[in-house]
Amino acid sequence: MPEAPPQPSACQAELGQRAVFVPLPPLVGPGSCGAPDVVRLEAVIMSDQRRVPVSPPPVLRCTMAGAVADWVRADLGQELAGLGAPLKAIANYDSYDCRGMNRVAGAKLSEHGKANALDVRAFTLADGRTVRPTDAAVSRTFREEMRASACARFKTVLGPGSDGYHEEHIHVDLAERHNSGYRICHWEIRVPAPNVDVPLPRPRPAFNLAGHRL
Repeated sequence: MPEAPPQPSACQAELGQRAVFVPLPPLVGPGSCGAPDVVRLEAVIMSDQRRVPVSPPPVLRCTMAGAVADWVRADLGQELAGLGAPLKAIANYDSYDCRGMNRVAGAKLSEHGKANALDVRAFTLADGRTVRPTDAAVSRTFREEMRASACARFKTVLGPGSDGYHEEHIHVDLAERHNSGYRICHWEIRVPAPNVDVPLPRPRPAFNLAGHRL
């Protein structure tokens, strides 16, 4: 008889109400890499039943996928709507990746290696605009709201100004620490560089064909 498909975990059964996903086998990588109860998050189901795809679909622990779905549904959707159009899609920069922190050889295992982290590059709005949360030209109010909601929901949030590795994307994770209440929230909300009038060089003196200054 064919083997019965595995039953969804309690997390997956609950996640199905808020997201579109594909269950995956447990991840087993070299060293300490890997994770149980893993899914590929295809889209977040908003409260009005719209589906907001995540591209490419990140591979995450079910608990991390649930945290991302809750963040998008309860916070990000409303925050981005303040820019004038609904959220249409999310650009994923990185999810599961068996590597050290910041891709440094020999460094402590990244939460990406545990399928417990997501890097967000940009959002697409329904009117076609692309919003990059690391772009200083994007609404400061939106970026401050996004930082506040991310830092309230996740254990680590890294963005511009954190360590030089997160200037073009925002990292969020659910790192487990000895002090369960300890969080890292390091994202500088930058302002556009001022337009500075650069003085033009003085005109070079003119000379005639004989080499005499005019």
